Amino acid sequence: MPMFTRSCPAPASAPASAPAMRTPRRALATFAALAAFATTASLTAPQALAQQAFPRQPIRLVVTFPPGGAPDILARTFSEKANLGQPVVVDNRPGAGGNIGAEAVAKAPPDGHMLVMATVGTHSINGALYKKMPYDMVKDFVPVSHVASTPNLLVVNNDVPARNVAEFIAHLKANPNKLSFGSPGIGSSVHVSGELFKSLTGTTMTHVPYKGRQFAIPDLVGGQIQLMFDNMPSALPMAREGKIRALAQTGAKRSPAAPDVPTVAETVPGFEATSWFAVFAPAGTPKEVVARLNQEIHRVFNLPDVQAKLKALGLDTWLSTPEELTRFRAGEIAKWAKVVKDSGATAD
Repeated sequence: MPMFTRSCPAPASAPASAPAMRTPRRALATFAALAAFATTASLTAPQALAQQAFPRQPIRLVVTFPPGGAPDILARTFSEKANLGQPVVVDNRPGAGGNIGAEAVAKAPPDGHMLVMATVGTHSINGALYKKMPYDMVKDFVPVSHVASTPNLLVVNNDVPARNVAEFIAHLKANPNKLSFGSPGIGSSVHVSGELFKSLTGTTMTHVPYKGRQFAIPDLVGGQIQLMFDNMPSALPMAREGKIRALAQTGAKRSPAAPDVPTVAETVPGFEATSWFAVFAPAGTPKEVVARLNQEIHRVFNLPDVQAKLKALGLDTWLSTPEELTRFRAGEIAKWAKVVKDSGATAD
């Protein structure tokens, strides 16, 4: 019978059912791929933006001491010569041995637009002097490059009856705790140079910290304090003018800027206290930005006119990779921690 012999076709919906079952799996796979791409893009976007657009605004270079000293000279030299597509603005933020300015950079966005012209004090000494630091000298910063170094000068008021280090030590021992030495702040290289001198010579004198060298120098000239271990770029011109007397320099060897001034070590073996200056950025600053800044620092401070200017001031150009600065800083932290401990000096 016809109705029994007619074939029964498969339901019309059957062929469409298989693709309909596969569609959710395809959608899920597509969504997962897009999500992975978005995650990768979100992670790499800051680095890519930093590499392509840095700098996007003026760069603020913080100096942790008042104008006029070696770190300020170096910062302003870089500001004048840098060619980064945006201006470099020098921002003097003195106080607390350099901690105020360094803290501001430690807490700044890690994008390379705020840097610090660090000193041996802010990034090697202060951690041992201050019981409570507002920043971590290692964890809160990424090294960019060394910039320069300089010895300090042991300079005295013209009324001090000493013409060399041996005579000065004898004068100190004959007048225990009667002489005062000034510094631009607790923890500065100027301060710890004096502490190291006391420790190695067995002498005693009083430390008088100022808010900056521009406040200490008038008192040195006037006799309210009798000596300083001031940075050479600041002290050498005044010594040459006869306003103060230079007895010695604190480096391991005589600086070409003052070959006639002996080192302290020529009388006190083992004495060395060199001030150094380096640029640091906030921790987390992209490597591409650090590399760009390092490259420009090297270009500026290798310029012949810049090197001649610094040499005349007693500043030695000293450039490095970030890795070299990292290793050097570790050694300096250990060295000055011992000096501070042995001297008993404290900022609190």
